[in-house]
Amino acid sequence: MQQNGFKVYGYRWVVLLAFMAIIALNQLLWITFAAITTDAMHFYGVSDLSIGLLSLIFMVVYIFVSFPASWIIDTYGMRVGVGIGAILTGTFGLVRGLMADNYTWVLVAQIGIAVGQPFILNAITTNAARWFPANERATASGLGSLAIYVGILVGLALTPYLALRSGIPGMLTIYGAASVIAMLAFFLFSRERPPSPPCPPEQEARSLALEGLNKMIRQRDFIFLMVIFFVGLGAFNAVTTWIEQILSPRHFTATQAGDAGGMMIFGGILGAVIIPPLSDKSHKRVPFLLLAVLGAVIGLAGITYATNYALLLAFSFIFGFFLLSAGPVGFQFGAEMTYPAPEGTSNGLLLLMGQISGIAFILALDALKSPETGSMSAPLLALIGLLAVCLIFGFQLKEAKLGGSSKNA
Repeated sequence: MQQNGFKVYGYRWVVLLAFMAIIALNQLLWITFAAITTDAMHFYGVSDLSIGLLSLIFMVVYIFVSFPASWIIDTYGMRVGVGIGAILTGTFGLVRGLMADNYTWVLVAQIGIAVGQPFILNAITTNAARWFPANERATASGLGSLAIYVGILVGLALTPYLALRSGIPGMLTIYGAASVIAMLAFFLFSRERPPSPPCPPEQEARSLALEGLNKMIRQRDFIFLMVIFFVGLGAFNAVTTWIEQILSPRHFTATQAGDAGGMMIFGGILGAVIIPPLSDKSHKRVPFLLLAVLGAVIGLAGITYATNYALLLAFSFIFGFFLLSAGPVGFQFGAEMTYPAPEGTSNGLLLLMGQISGIAFILALDALKSPETGSMSAPLLALIGLLAVCLIFGFQLKEAKLGGSSKNA
């Protein structure tokens, strides 16, 4: 398809689908134990914090691997960078299934999968920039983020069912086989670049990663965006990690907790499908980020205090729809405002904020829960307050323009 003097290739959708498959499996492997924390505690004979560590380790590893992963993606390309993540996901996903009876080996496998995560997630905006024109990039980033949410949704909704039907070892074996299939699909269908760029030259050139990083941390609006990601993504990581413990003091079952988590991600899926194209069409990012933060405040308040199952599902949907739709819009906004810094670097830095805060928020929710009832309402109320503060930073943001892309058809 010819567009404004440059060619856009239909194969971009095949590349995106292959990329989305490995994203989804990596995130499924991350969130596996969140909805079966109690059953996993009994199966492995460990504490709830030890089971939480199987998810928390992803955030710890991300802090150390994010910058090297972004550098490799920006220097050697997507096929090499994401390929490393795909191999780690497929290999250690299979190891986890084969050694499913042993907690230590499962933890080792989780670390291996966690090392692969930044090689995959940090390439979301890179894939969009390599294969898609400027007026489709938030949409492409949205679909990449959609794969994150699909993986988490499957992990939250399907894991309790598979663990009940096949046992924890059987469930982990099934997931291991699926991760190998996703790895092979990525290498079979992915390509580094189209034969010619999908955009004018001024929208393609990027600076070196370290030079770009230096510019990012000096830019006021990008710092504000990092604060929003720090709170928003950290809150999401904490809530999804402790979803069963958040709800059990109000007498919700593990299945209902899985349903709430699933509804949260289902809302995020719809948000990722609806919001980024609207952002592309309107050539605006800031209003959608503000709407996302406001919706997340309302949704998290409902999750914190709802005692009715139907209301819980409704507020979970609201939380997911608004908060998770901010991800792809924010990634693309960050890439635009920091141009010509590499997309992988800006993408990775924003995700890094959420991993750091995720560790802090996960530990805080566990440490500050009520010793008598196990309720996490008090620390969740603090998270709601932090999200509200993010609105102040959001109102300070100004729209960015990339090589005239705000006017691009």
